[in-house]
Amino acid sequence: MSTRPRTPFSMPIVGTPRGGEMYLSGEELARAAGISPARLVRLVHLGLVEPVTPGASQFTVTAAVRLRRMLRLYRDLGVNLAGAAIIVDLLERLERVEAELVRQRAMR
Repeated sequence: MSTRPRTPFSMPIVGTPRGGEMYLSGEELARAAGISPARLVRLVHLGLVEPVTPGASQFTVTAAVRLRRMLRLYRDLGVNLAGAAIIVDLLERLERVEAELVRQRAMR
């Protein structure tokens, strides 16, 4: 049985818990996403990745998941990063709507 090599997308996201929420440093996020810290800085500057607060160097695990989805669209499908950010936003909205529908159906 062959094992697949661990890529940044198969590696778990590990961060520092603070107040019940997980945060990652910029370096941890870059490593988890398989990009350089300099590239992460550029993505933040473009507004494609958002730190916890403007100018901060900490990111939520949600930001890490979003970034990994964006990079997967970029690498696998050739979608530019701005387009990938829009697609990820739309996917997240769909997921929220579907979860709300499930919740409402369960209340009936």
